[in-house]
Amino acid sequence: MSRLLARLAPRGRWLLIVGLALGIGWPALAEAMAPAIVPLIALMLFLAALRLGPAAALPARAGLPRAVGVTLVLQLALPLLACAALGGAGLLGTVAATGIVLVFAGAPITGTPGLAAMCGADAGTAMRQLILGTALLPLTAVPVFLVLPVFPDVFSVVAGAARLLGVIALATGLAFWLRGAVPALAAPAAGPAIDGAMALVMGLVVIGLMSAVGPAILALDPGLLGYMALAFALNLGLTVGTWRAARGAMPGAQAAGLSIAAGNRNLALFLAALPPETVTPLLLFVGCYQVPMYLTPLFLPRLLRWAPEVR
Repeated sequence: MSRLLARLAPRGRWLLIVGLALGIGWPALAEAMAPAIVPLIALMLFLAALRLGPAAALPARAGLPRAVGVTLVLQLALPLLACAALGGAGLLGTVAATGIVLVFAGAPITGTPGLAAMCGADAGTAMRQLILGTALLPLTAVPVFLVLPVFPDVFSVVAGAARLLGVIALATGLAFWLRGAVPALAAPAAGPAIDGAMALVMGLVVIGLMSAVGPAILALDPGLLGYMALAFALNLGLTVGTWRAARGAMPGAQAAGLSIAAGNRNLALFLAALPPETVTPLLLFVGCYQVPMYLTPLFLPRLLRWAPEVR
């Protein structure tokens, strides 16, 4: 089994594309996979923490102030600026505006370390940004959603962030304990098998996340192309913008890991706090945003050109 998983590791980006295709082209499978999203996300976090270990995954004290500052810029300053700009244009109440603000306000997705590993970026940087961004989300989300008119219950977002932080703590804590209890799991030889397992789990998760996109294609939903274009623009804009801002301040692999965390944000967490009439149209945008995220390992190394050795 470990040999099979190790053989999947260099093909991880293609597993994500297969998952996207299955989720879009097989709506019944996507709906069936939807209940498994949360357990698979927890498993993905467990595997990432098992691969990295506590020294690489947890924020170091020396770099904590800068990491907190980056998180506040990405999750607080950017969405507040977006609210001001969209409000000034009279668009803040639209579904597209809600999607834009949620992208800026969200913490990195739980698959960020796996995406970084597939790109050859520093997965530890991505993992640390995931942990810190999720930990600060209850604080950064409240000011943003007090401004955003579609959120009648801000505290449900805080509760959702707290639950997600609990999942992260449980998954990473178990992985760190197991890594110490079974030294073979921390050996370099175990790395490729864990990478392959992460790629497989991420490919399964995205099937369920695409449950709204396939029916929209079949129904020729007029909003699909617009939401897809917006999703790509936001994802690439955040990723490339963060890369350009960070590459002079840290090594290339770390800057790439941070840029991946900046562009790939967890939107699904906020859906529980939205009224039903907003959730239904927003689900299509959330599904569209999964496409650039899960295509990241395919185009990002070429786009950033930070490391010519990345496969």
